[in-house]
Amino acid sequence: MVGGYAIWMGQSVILRVIAGNLRVPLRGRLVSETTDVVRLRIADSWDVDIFKSMVLAVEHDNPVYVLN
Repeated sequence: MVGGYAIWMGQSVILRVIAGNLRVPLRGRLVSETTDVVRLRIADSWDVDIFKSMVLAVEHDNPVYVLN
């Protein structure tokens, strides 16, 4: 079954998440999806499950490089 997040799998993203009165950007890589949850890999060995109902937006994470 292909979900709405299938195009984002394996890509570096920023999830805009709402929790109560807080709106938080979470940076990581989407690794899986179920009917209710997306799994975000924040560090090499740290995966976090986030309810889809908490996700406001998904954006590409474009790293910025500063050259001196």
